[in-house]
Amino acid sequence: MKPGAMWRLTAAWGAALALLAGCGGSGTEVGAQAAAPVLKVDGWAQPASADQGVSNIKSRSALAATPEPSRIRLGALEASKTAALAEVNGRRLVGLSRDVSATQTTAQTAQQLQWKPSASGGQVAAISFSADGAHGLRLGVVARMLPPGTVLRVYSQAHAGTVFQISGQEVLQRIERNAQAGDTTLDGRTWWTPDVGSDEVTLEVEVPPGAATDTVDLSVPRVSHIFENLAIPTQDELSAKINESESCQLDASCYEAYASQRNAVARMIFTSDGGTYVCTGTLLNDSRASGTPYFLTANHCISKQAEASSLQTDWFYRAPVCNSRTLSSTTTKRVNGAALLYASASTDTSFLQLNDAPPAGAYFAGWDAGTQPLASAVVGLHHPKGDLLKASFGSVSSLTSCAATSGTQFQCSGSSGNYYRVTWTEGTTEGGSSGSSLFRNGTHVIGTLYGGGSSCAAPSTPDYYGRFDIAYNNALKNWLSAATPPTGPTGRVPVYRFYNIAGVEHFYTSNVAERDLLLNQYASNFVYEGPIFYAYPNEGANLFPVYRMVDLVRKMHLYTANPVERDALRNTVPSVALEGTAWWGQAAPGNGAVPVYRFFNRGTQTYFYTTSAAERSYLNANLSQQYLEEGIGFYVWADK
Repeated sequence: MKPGAMWRLTAAWGAALALLAGCGGSGTEVGAQAAAPVLKVDGWAQPASADQGVSNIKSRSALAATPEPSRIRLGALEASKTAALAEVNGRRLVGLSRDVSATQTTAQTAQQLQWKPSASGGQVAAISFSADGAHGLRLGVVARMLPPGTVLRVYSQAHAGTVFQISGQEVLQRIERNAQAGDTTLDGRTWWTPDVGSDEVTLEVEVPPGAATDTVDLSVPRVSHIFENLAIPTQDELSAKINESESCQLDASCYEAYASQRNAVARMIFTSDGGTYVCTGTLLNDSRASGTPYFLTANHCISKQAEASSLQTDWFYRAPVCNSRTLSSTTTKRVNGAALLYASASTDTSFLQLNDAPPAGAYFAGWDAGTQPLASAVVGLHHPKGDLLKASFGSVSSLTSCAATSGTQFQCSGSSGNYYRVTWTEGTTEGGSSGSSLFRNGTHVIGTLYGGGSSCAAPSTPDYYGRFDIAYNNALKNWLSAATPPTGPTGRVPVYRFYNIAGVEHFYTSNVAERDLLLNQYASNFVYEGPIFYAYPNEGANLFPVYRMVDLVRKMHLYTANPVERDALRNTVPSVALEGTAWWGQAAPGNGAVPVYRFFNRGTQTYFYTTSAAERSYLNANLSQQYLEEGIGFYVWADK
């Protein structure tokens, strides 16, 4: 019997799946008890030992020549389009959508991609986009199908030695998440490249050895032209920042009492319908101090998964010393977006889980979901106009009810409702402050900024914050208050995938140390493709082990949840050894689990695993003679 035939899912295993499903294999955690949610959690400082994830910023090897790109020049943005923009106290518009006729369709984009052999043995091509006067460009990449092992790079020609690199599967995964959220619009089908702070940006695409370039299905029908300078400024630029906030704003670095809370606040940059905006958000702790990067902002900033997918965050974006008018050297950017967990207009709340780990030194803010007394002293920490972090001081004057009257306007009335009316005694808020948290006594989050009329000229005019306690009781407690019993699984972990160029196979691991070993010592052979799904690291109710096996002769791996297949391999193929349990998943659907599809590679006698509908479709449409789909291997999760 050929190894390929022997390693395939058996009828006995199919029967086992059915049996497990009949015995409660839906994944409902046994023993879970409904418990009263926690109503108050203190802040938590992330330890230095916490996993910081994998940086997408790479240094291009001196041996790897930059491909000569096709060049698309858009010209300057009409001044009238930005001059007419009104100053509104909401999410701040800093970039406008522009159509790109030369790459509107897949066919037009294919004409621009001039493929050349790459250093790794594959094919590489690039397109440069430029716009006179732009402070940045985000490319709206519509990716439909990409060969497994594809890598995308983003950089400016002026600084081509430093690139943002992401695997094609991660791009497809983010677009799929938008589709799963029900967004079938152009926004939902788009991956927005990070802003590199230049009037020119290059998109580079590299496909692996053996991949057909005519199967690359992507286009760039539009860009977001950023007309305000959002790049981390130089010292000279700080004295003339075009997005500088009003003179009565208070430098948050002057108030050491809130040194921890400052480290929880990030400046947000995101794109919606081609326009790019600035808001403020806050990292929140949960009742287990799990380190899960929950992030709170406003619904009027981000209310759709496609907007969350485009999110960039700037951390420690403040002065290092009180009123120094310089930028802290610890300022750190994260560009990989977020998953939208909850959004509601009733309290103007948006609750996200960041895809990136927060940088070292980040603080997970505490919160209070109890009823807040009127006249409570409060502090606001925010980025007005996208400026360095500012602080405002005041008190809660009353409750009130607010309702939108137009896209950027709202009215509030009465002395009861889902919002706090806040009056400032020092400082104020502006466009870009939206989504920032209100801290009771400067320590615990109790609200999220909706908007208001306060300004340096009208300091007594109130601002309005959505009540955290209402949003918490409506939904946020499902994430922030521990609902998992102590005896059950404690949390899912990412499973990382690498493309082995030498062996033309994929390698999977949930072990962070193993991930980092490949990244640091074997990067020339293994292309990192990011987390492809989530699973449990330990045994738990209704969970099933997924075994990892290695062929010591061919140095290739197999993953199976089938004990029959596991034992058959060990007993009949002397070179195959069991390495242990790779992770724990489910043998049947339920509990939000998604299927992992397994393909047998006839040429290399290896296996490929994916949860991605786009990857599955690509293999079946373009490589069915090489890859045989064998069905569902096991079930895992799309997120934590």
